[in-house]
Amino acid sequence: MAEYGEWNRKGATLSDKTARKEYKVDQDFIIKGIETGKLECRYACVWGNPFIKVLRRQLEEYIAAELGAEYLARAKGKRELLKIKKEMAELEQKLRGLQFRKAELERTLNKS
Repeated sequence: MAEYGEWNRKGATLSDKTARKEYKVDQDFIIKGIETGKLECRYACVWGNPFIKVLRRQLEEYIAAELGAEYLARAKGKRELLKIKKEMAELEQKLRGLQFRKAELERTLNKS
């Protein structure tokens, strides 16, 4: 059973499409979890496109039980690695911009 307010917490829920992408499971796996009662779900619709929302905690427990803890750890590790790489790329881009601005300011200050 979901904890009080769990459906409203940021990052506590994810759509079926996001679950398939992050954890590399298929739609049938998610539906089977809902039908067996191991996953709670809510149905939602954005711009006329329906989707299923599930709780991340329950989905991870279900994946660990059905596919194994190693599978879950590998999927979470891949997701974290992608997040770190993205953040590093953003920081490198920001650093290049700052270095360019620094060089520009130094040139203008050296002229006077």
